[in-house]
Amino acid sequence: MPVFLKKLLFWGFVAFLIYFMAFRPDGAAQLFKGIGAALMAIAQGLGDFLTGLMS
Repeated sequence: MPVFLKKLLFWGFVAFLIYFMAFRPDGAAQLFKGIGAALMAIAQGLGDFLTGLMS
């Protein structure tokens, strides 16, 4: 993928996030809460897996 296209997509994504947070703050908060919960579930599952390997 050309560098210009990567930069364009990145800045477009950043602009969308800013727009989303400015005009839909409740929706943005729920989205980030969901992402955080998913990351915590993944970390917990990985921790349980490693604990199971060690015992």
